[in-house]
Amino acid sequence: MSNRDVVDKFYKATQSGDAAAILAALHPRFEGWVAPGMPSVKVTQAHGPEAALAGIWGPVFRDFAIAPFAEEWFDGQYDTVIVTGHYRGTARATGKHVTAEFAHIWHIADGKLLALHQYTDTWYWREALSAAA
Repeated sequence: MSNRDVVDKFYKATQSGDAAAILAALHPRFEGWVAPGMPSVKVTQAHGPEAALAGIWGPVFRDFAIAPFAEEWFDGQYDTVIVTGHYRGTARATGKHVTAEFAHIWHIADGKLLALHQYTDTWYWREALSAAA
């Protein structure tokens, strides 16, 4: 399985809302860094798969029906994959649509996702949660 395939499994798991598949894609030593200002998340850095699910993706999925959709892929050195694309979905409380650009820097080890650095425009996420028209 290629590094791109490993990353793509994660994207497909988030698109289908499959928490078990998300956890299965993550290395036991997974580390995640989230864009500062990201709404809903409980942490900006997570250590371990369960902590990432509980502190990052769980709260996001609670507040948003949303997933990342990859558009461009770049293979880096040392088992690194960089992906750009857009998150697309809606805020559950307001029904407002979200389209937010992202860049993900993934590090892969042993056929699993070892680390993620997430960059996104958090303004669009926050705006979707706003009750103002």
